[in-house]
Amino acid sequence: MLEVAPELANVVLQESSGPALNNQGAAALAVGLAAIGVGYAQRGIGSAAIGAIAEDDDLFIQGLVFTALPETLIIFAFVTIFLAT
Repeated sequence: MLEVAPELANVVLQESSGPALNNQGAAALAVGLAAIGVGYAQRGIGSAAIGAIAEDDDLFIQGLVFTALPETLIIFAFVTIFLAT
């Protein structure tokens, strides 16, 4: 997936006809990439939380908090989009 990043940067930053993305497109790209990052983070956190809860039921609240923590990144991204546009 990261092999595509330089090609995407070349398309976005074309000098001949101006940028290929406007402000709304750049904001959508930023939120989409943030959502992919959050999903990647929750993949490991969720599986670790389930494993910890299977071992000890008292860790449910901590597992729930750590699983929900990356979601705040998406909330911040949405707030930033609405403030920027």
